[in-house]
Amino acid sequence: MKPSKSDSQQPTRPTLPWKTRLAVSFVSYLSDTSFSANGSVNKRLLSFLDLKTPPNSIPVNSVFTSDTEVDPSRRLWFRLFTPTTASTTLPVIIFFHGGGFTYLSAASRSYDAVCRRFARKTPAVVVSVDYRLCPEHRFPSPYDDGFDVLKFLDENRETVLPENADLSKCFLAGDSAGANLAHHVAVRACGSQFRVLHVTGLISIQPFFGGKERTESEIQLPGSFFVSVERTDKIWKIFLPDGSNRDHVAANVSGPNAVDISGLDFPEAMVFVGGFDPLKDWQKRYYEWLRKSGKEATLIEYPNMIHAFYVFPELPEASQLFTQVKDFIAKLMTKKTT
Repeated sequence: MKPSKSDSQQPTRPTLPWKTRLAVSFVSYLSDTSFSANGSVNKRLLSFLDLKTPPNSIPVNSVFTSDTEVDPSRRLWFRLFTPTTASTTLPVIIFFHGGGFTYLSAASRSYDAVCRRFARKTPAVVVSVDYRLCPEHRFPSPYDDGFDVLKFLDENRETVLPENADLSKCFLAGDSAGANLAHHVAVRACGSQFRVLHVTGLISIQPFFGGKERTESEIQLPGSFFVSVERTDKIWKIFLPDGSNRDHVAANVSGPNAVDISGLDFPEAMVFVGGFDPLKDWQKRYYEWLRKSGKEATLIEYPNMIHAFYVFPELPEASQLFTQVKDFIAKLMTKKTT
Protein backbone atom coordinates (compact mmCIF):
# COMPACT_ATOMS: atom_id res chain seq x y z
CA MET A 1 0.00 0.00 0.00
CA LYS A 2 1.42 3.34 -1.03
CA PRO A 3 1.30 5.84 1.85
CA SER A 4 -0.73 9.00 1.29
CA LYS A 5 0.71 12.45 1.71
CA SER A 6 -0.90 14.74 4.20
CA ASP A 7 -3.10 17.57 2.93
CA SER A 8 -0.32 20.06 3.62
CA GLN A 9 2.10 18.10 1.44
CA GLN A 10 -0.26 17.42 -1.45
CA PRO A 11 0.03 19.90 -4.34
CA THR A 12 -3.00 21.88 -5.43
CA ARG A 13 -2.71 20.57 -9.00
CA PRO A 14 -1.92 17.08 -10.31
CA THR A 15 1.66 16.48 -11.38
CA LEU A 16 1.39 15.94 -15.15
CA PRO A 17 3.68 16.58 -18.13
CA TRP A 18 2.36 19.40 -20.31
CA LYS A 19 1.52 17.06 -23.20
CA THR A 20 -0.54 14.83 -20.91
CA ARG A 21 -2.27 17.86 -19.39
CA LEU A 22 -3.11 19.16 -22.85
CA ALA A 23 -4.52 15.79 -23.93
CA VAL A 24 -6.70 15.31 -20.86
CA SER A 25 -7.95 18.90 -21.05
CA PHE A 26 -9.07 18.37 -24.65
CA VAL A 27 -10.75 15.03 -23.88
CA SER A 28 -12.51 16.48 -20.84
CA TYR A 29 -13.81 19.46 -22.80
CA LEU A 30 -15.09 17.32 -25.66
CA SER A 31 -16.72 14.88 -23.24
CA ASP A 32 -18.52 17.66 -21.40
CA THR A 33 -19.77 19.04 -24.71
CA SER A 34 -21.17 15.63 -25.67
CA PHE A 35 -23.54 15.25 -22.70
CA SER A 36 -26.65 17.43 -22.78
CA ALA A 37 -28.96 18.34 -19.92
CA ASN A 38 -31.91 16.44 -21.48
CA GLY A 39 -30.09 13.11 -21.19
CA SER A 40 -28.95 12.74 -24.80
CA VAL A 41 -25.37 11.90 -25.73
CA ASN A 42 -23.66 13.09 -28.91
CA LYS A 43 -22.04 9.81 -29.92
CA ARG A 44 -20.74 11.30 -33.17
CA LEU A 45 -18.77 13.90 -31.22
CA LEU A 46 -17.51 11.28 -28.78
CA SER A 47 -16.29 9.17 -31.70
CA PHE A 48 -13.54 11.74 -32.29
CA LEU A 49 -12.08 10.59 -28.96
CA ASP A 50 -12.24 6.93 -29.88
CA LEU A 51 -9.57 5.94 -32.36
CA LYS A 52 -9.83 2.23 -33.11
CA THR A 53 -7.15 -0.44 -33.43
CA PRO A 54 -7.83 -3.62 -35.44
CA PRO A 55 -6.80 -7.06 -34.15
CA ASN A 56 -3.36 -8.21 -35.26
CA SER A 57 -2.42 -11.79 -36.15
CA ILE A 58 1.23 -10.71 -36.34
CA PRO A 59 2.51 -10.00 -32.80
CA VAL A 60 2.96 -6.38 -31.72
CA ASN A 61 5.13 -5.94 -28.62
CA SER A 62 5.13 -9.73 -28.22
CA VAL A 63 1.32 -9.96 -28.09
CA PHE A 64 -1.10 -10.94 -30.84
CA THR A 65 -4.83 -10.32 -30.77
CA SER A 66 -8.05 -11.71 -32.21
CA ASP A 67 -11.76 -10.89 -31.90
CA THR A 68 -14.41 -13.43 -30.91
CA GLU A 69 -18.16 -13.01 -31.29
CA VAL A 70 -20.27 -14.09 -28.32
CA ASP A 71 -23.79 -13.02 -29.31
CA PRO A 72 -24.32 -11.30 -32.67
CA SER A 73 -27.89 -10.33 -31.79
CA ARG A 74 -26.57 -7.79 -29.26
CA ARG A 75 -23.13 -7.29 -30.84
CA LEU A 76 -21.41 -8.80 -27.83
CA TRP A 77 -17.78 -9.74 -28.47
CA PHE A 78 -14.35 -9.68 -26.90
CA ARG A 79 -10.76 -9.09 -27.96
CA LEU A 80 -8.26 -11.76 -26.93
CA PHE A 81 -4.66 -10.78 -26.09
CA THR A 82 -2.17 -13.64 -26.11
CA PRO A 83 1.51 -13.13 -25.23
CA THR A 84 3.89 -15.00 -27.51
CA THR A 85 6.77 -15.33 -25.05
CA ALA A 86 5.05 -17.40 -22.35
CA SER A 87 5.25 -21.18 -22.55
CA THR A 88 3.83 -21.93 -19.10
CA THR A 89 0.23 -21.92 -17.91
CA LEU A 90 -1.15 -18.38 -17.71
CA PRO A 91 -3.90 -16.76 -15.66
CA VAL A 92 -6.83 -15.16 -17.49
CA ILE A 93 -7.66 -11.49 -16.96
CA ILE A 94 -11.19 -10.55 -18.00
CA PHE A 95 -11.06 -6.80 -18.55
CA PHE A 96 -13.86 -4.23 -18.75
CA HIS A 97 -13.04 -0.84 -20.28
CA GLY A 98 -14.07 2.52 -18.87
CA GLY A 99 -15.93 5.35 -20.59
CA GLY A 100 -18.85 6.12 -18.29
CA PHE A 101 -20.94 3.27 -19.74
CA THR A 102 -21.46 5.54 -22.78
CA TYR A 103 -18.46 5.29 -25.10
CA LEU A 104 -15.13 3.56 -25.89
CA SER A 105 -14.76 -0.14 -26.65
CA ALA A 106 -12.46 -3.13 -26.60
CA ALA A 107 -11.10 -1.88 -29.94
CA SER A 108 -10.28 1.62 -28.63
CA ARG A 109 -6.62 2.41 -29.15
CA SER A 110 -6.03 3.33 -25.50
CA TYR A 111 -7.57 0.13 -24.16
CA ASP A 112 -5.95 -2.05 -26.78
CA ALA A 113 -2.63 -0.68 -25.52
CA VAL A 114 -3.60 -1.17 -21.86
CA CYS A 115 -4.66 -4.80 -22.35
CA ARG A 116 -1.60 -5.52 -24.48
CA ARG A 117 0.53 -4.21 -21.61
CA PHE A 118 -1.28 -6.38 -19.05
CA ALA A 119 -0.81 -9.43 -21.28
CA ARG A 120 2.89 -8.78 -21.77
CA LYS A 121 3.93 -7.61 -18.31
CA THR A 122 1.93 -10.02 -16.11
CA PRO A 123 2.07 -12.23 -18.31
CA ALA A 124 -1.53 -13.30 -18.80
CA VAL A 125 -4.16 -14.10 -21.40
CA VAL A 126 -6.44 -11.04 -21.48
CA VAL A 127 -10.09 -11.05 -22.56
CA SER A 128 -11.29 -7.47 -23.18
CA VAL A 129 -15.09 -7.37 -23.24
CA ASP A 130 -17.03 -5.13 -25.60
CA TYR A 131 -20.31 -4.62 -23.75
CA ARG A 132 -23.41 -2.63 -24.72
CA LEU A 133 -23.47 1.09 -23.93
CA CYS A 134 -26.06 3.54 -22.68
CA PRO A 135 -28.25 5.47 -23.13
CA GLU A 136 -29.38 2.90 -25.75
CA HIS A 137 -28.73 0.04 -23.30
CA ARG A 138 -29.19 0.94 -19.66
CA PHE A 139 -28.80 -1.01 -16.44
CA PRO A 140 -28.46 -3.99 -16.25
CA SER A 141 -27.35 -4.57 -19.88
CA PRO A 142 -23.56 -4.17 -19.34
CA TYR A 143 -23.70 -6.44 -16.29
CA ASP A 144 -25.61 -9.08 -18.26
CA ASP A 145 -23.03 -8.85 -21.04
CA GLY A 146 -20.09 -9.17 -18.66
CA PHE A 147 -21.49 -12.19 -16.89
CA ASP A 148 -22.50 -13.86 -20.15
CA VAL A 149 -18.91 -13.60 -21.38
CA LEU A 150 -17.82 -15.52 -18.27
CA LYS A 151 -20.34 -18.25 -19.06
CA PHE A 152 -19.28 -18.29 -22.72
CA LEU A 153 -15.61 -18.71 -21.78
CA ASP A 154 -16.44 -21.47 -19.32
CA GLU A 155 -18.51 -23.38 -21.88
CA ASN A 156 -16.16 -22.85 -24.84
CA ARG A 157 -12.72 -22.74 -23.26
CA GLU A 158 -11.21 -25.35 -25.57
CA THR A 159 -12.14 -23.51 -28.76
CA VAL A 160 -11.79 -19.80 -27.86
CA LEU A 161 -8.77 -19.67 -25.53
CA PRO A 162 -5.15 -20.79 -26.02
CA GLU A 163 -4.17 -24.12 -24.49
CA ASN A 164 -2.08 -22.51 -21.75
CA ALA A 165 -4.94 -20.29 -20.48
CA ASP A 166 -5.99 -21.42 -16.98
CA LEU A 167 -9.62 -20.36 -16.34
CA SER A 168 -9.41 -21.67 -12.79
CA LYS A 169 -7.14 -18.68 -12.14
CA CYS A 170 -9.36 -15.92 -13.48
CA PHE A 171 -9.07 -12.24 -12.54
CA LEU A 172 -11.75 -9.65 -13.17
CA ALA A 173 -10.34 -6.21 -13.91
CA GLY A 174 -11.55 -2.82 -15.06
CA ASP A 175 -11.15 0.88 -14.68
CA SER A 176 -13.80 3.52 -13.92
CA ALA A 177 -17.15 2.24 -15.26
CA GLY A 178 -15.36 -0.99 -16.14
CA ALA A 179 -14.35 -1.44 -12.50
CA ASN A 180 -17.98 -0.88 -11.48
CA LEU A 181 -18.95 -3.57 -13.97
CA ALA A 182 -16.23 -5.94 -12.72
CA HIS A 183 -17.58 -5.67 -9.17
CA HIS A 184 -21.15 -6.50 -10.15
CA VAL A 185 -20.04 -9.38 -12.37
CA ALA A 186 -17.96 -10.70 -9.47
CA VAL A 187 -21.04 -10.68 -7.22
CA ARG A 188 -23.02 -12.62 -9.83
CA ALA A 189 -20.17 -15.07 -10.32
CA CYS A 190 -20.09 -15.84 -6.59
CA GLY A 191 -23.60 -17.25 -6.80
CA SER A 192 -23.04 -19.28 -9.97
CA GLN A 193 -21.65 -22.69 -10.81
CA PHE A 194 -19.01 -22.93 -13.54
CA ARG A 195 -17.34 -25.96 -15.04
CA VAL A 196 -13.80 -24.63 -14.80
CA LEU A 197 -13.84 -20.86 -14.34
CA HIS A 198 -13.06 -19.49 -10.89
CA VAL A 199 -12.73 -15.81 -10.06
CA THR A 200 -9.54 -15.65 -8.02
CA GLY A 201 -9.05 -11.89 -7.77
CA LEU A 202 -10.58 -8.49 -8.52
CA ILE A 203 -8.52 -5.57 -9.86
CA SER A 204 -10.52 -2.39 -9.32
CA ILE A 205 -8.85 0.65 -10.91
CA GLN A 206 -10.49 3.90 -9.78
CA PRO A 207 -14.02 2.42 -9.86
CA PHE A 208 -16.96 4.59 -10.92
CA PHE A 209 -19.26 4.60 -7.89
CA GLY A 210 -21.53 7.31 -6.50
CA GLY A 211 -24.50 8.16 -4.34
CA LYS A 212 -27.03 10.85 -3.44
CA GLU A 213 -24.62 12.38 -0.94
CA ARG A 214 -21.94 14.81 -2.05
CA THR A 215 -18.66 13.57 -0.63
CA GLU A 216 -15.79 15.82 0.45
CA SER A 217 -13.73 14.93 -2.63
CA GLU A 218 -16.64 15.71 -4.97
CA ILE A 219 -17.04 19.11 -3.32
CA GLN A 220 -13.32 19.89 -3.37
CA LEU A 221 -12.71 18.61 -6.93
CA PRO A 222 -15.88 19.57 -8.84
CA GLY A 223 -14.38 20.22 -12.28
CA SER A 224 -11.67 17.59 -12.47
CA PHE A 225 -10.32 15.92 -15.58
CA PHE A 226 -12.52 13.16 -17.06
CA VAL A 227 -15.00 12.82 -14.18
CA SER A 228 -16.48 16.18 -13.25
CA VAL A 229 -19.40 15.99 -10.81
CA GLU A 230 -21.74 17.47 -13.40
CA ARG A 231 -20.82 14.81 -15.95
CA THR A 232 -21.12 11.88 -13.53
CA ASP A 233 -24.59 13.06 -12.50
CA LYS A 234 -25.64 13.03 -16.16
CA ILE A 235 -24.21 9.55 -16.65
CA TRP A 236 -26.03 8.07 -13.67
CA LYS A 237 -29.26 9.66 -14.91
CA ILE A 238 -29.06 7.93 -18.29
CA PHE A 239 -27.67 4.62 -16.96
CA LEU A 240 -29.85 3.86 -13.94
CA PRO A 241 -33.49 2.70 -14.28
CA ASP A 242 -36.10 5.45 -14.63
CA GLY A 243 -37.16 6.73 -11.23
CA SER A 244 -33.96 5.61 -9.50
CA ASN A 245 -31.59 7.88 -7.62
CA ARG A 246 -27.84 7.58 -7.16
CA ASP A 247 -28.27 5.32 -4.12
CA HIS A 248 -29.33 2.54 -6.49
CA VAL A 249 -27.09 -0.47 -5.85
CA ALA A 250 -25.52 -0.14 -9.29
CA ALA A 251 -23.99 3.19 -8.26
CA ASN A 252 -23.74 3.12 -4.46
CA VAL A 253 -22.55 -0.45 -4.01
CA SER A 254 -21.68 0.06 -0.34
CA GLY A 255 -24.70 2.25 0.50
CA PRO A 256 -28.19 1.68 1.92
CA ASN A 257 -29.16 -0.80 -0.82
CA ALA A 258 -25.89 -2.75 -0.80
CA VAL A 259 -25.86 -6.48 -1.47
CA ASP A 260 -24.69 -8.47 1.54
CA ILE A 261 -21.54 -10.20 0.32
CA SER A 262 -20.36 -11.37 3.74
CA GLY A 263 -21.46 -14.94 3.01
CA LEU A 264 -20.17 -15.04 -0.56
CA ASP A 265 -16.87 -16.43 -1.80
CA PHE A 266 -15.96 -12.96 -3.03
CA PRO A 267 -12.48 -12.68 -4.57
CA GLU A 268 -9.60 -10.83 -2.94
CA ALA A 269 -9.48 -7.29 -4.31
CA MET A 270 -7.05 -4.47 -4.90
CA VAL A 271 -8.50 -0.98 -5.23
CA PHE A 272 -6.58 1.88 -6.86
CA VAL A 273 -7.34 5.50 -5.94
CA GLY A 274 -6.03 8.82 -7.31
CA GLY A 275 -5.68 11.91 -5.14
CA PHE A 276 -7.16 14.20 -7.80
CA ASP A 277 -10.10 11.94 -8.61
CA PRO A 278 -13.44 13.32 -7.33
CA LEU A 279 -14.60 9.71 -6.92
CA LYS A 280 -11.85 8.82 -4.46
CA ASP A 281 -14.08 9.00 -1.36
CA TRP A 282 -16.56 6.54 -2.93
CA GLN A 283 -13.65 4.29 -3.88
CA LYS A 284 -12.25 4.34 -0.33
CA ARG A 285 -15.71 3.56 1.06
CA TYR A 286 -15.85 0.59 -1.29
CA TYR A 287 -12.54 -0.69 0.06
CA GLU A 288 -13.71 -0.19 3.66
CA TRP A 289 -17.01 -1.94 2.88
CA LEU A 290 -15.15 -4.94 1.46
CA ARG A 291 -13.09 -5.17 4.63
CA LYS A 292 -16.14 -4.80 6.89
CA SER A 293 -17.79 -7.58 4.87
CA GLY A 294 -14.91 -9.86 5.83
CA LYS A 295 -13.17 -9.80 2.44
CA GLU A 296 -9.48 -9.47 1.70
CA ALA A 297 -8.73 -6.11 0.06
CA THR A 298 -5.79 -3.78 -0.47
CA LEU A 299 -6.04 -0.04 -1.07
CA ILE A 300 -3.32 1.58 -3.17
CA GLU A 301 -3.28 5.36 -3.39
CA TYR A 302 -1.59 7.67 -5.86
CA PRO A 303 -1.95 11.09 -4.17
CA ASN A 304 -0.87 13.18 -7.18
CA MET A 305 -2.77 11.35 -9.93
CA ILE A 306 -5.98 12.04 -11.84
CA HIS A 307 -8.75 9.68 -12.90
CA ALA A 308 -7.53 7.21 -15.58
CA PHE A 309 -3.87 8.19 -15.12
CA TYR A 310 -2.67 4.68 -15.87
CA VAL A 311 -3.66 4.84 -19.57
CA PHE A 312 -0.85 7.36 -20.14
CA PRO A 313 2.35 5.30 -20.53
CA GLU A 314 4.55 8.40 -20.19
CA LEU A 315 3.63 8.62 -16.50
CA PRO A 316 5.96 6.62 -14.20
CA GLU A 317 2.96 5.97 -11.94
CA ALA A 318 1.35 4.03 -14.79
CA SER A 319 4.28 1.62 -14.92
CA GLN A 320 4.11 1.26 -11.16
CA LEU A 321 0.44 0.28 -11.33
CA PHE A 322 1.11 -2.45 -13.88
CA THR A 323 3.87 -3.84 -11.67
CA GLN A 324 1.55 -3.84 -8.65
CA VAL A 325 -1.12 -5.72 -10.62
CA LYS A 326 1.50 -8.25 -11.72
CA ASP A 327 2.60 -8.79 -8.10
CA PHE A 328 -1.01 -9.11 -6.92
CA ILE A 329 -1.78 -11.80 -9.50
CA ALA A 330 1.46 -13.67 -8.74
CA LYS A 331 0.66 -13.62 -5.01
CA LEU A 332 -2.85 -15.03 -5.48
CA MET A 333 -1.69 -17.69 -7.94
CA THR A 334 0.90 -18.84 -5.42
CA LYS A 335 -1.71 -18.84 -2.65
CA LYS A 336 -4.09 -20.90 -4.81
CA THR A 337 -1.52 -23.59 -5.57
CA THR A 338 -0.30 -24.01 -1.97
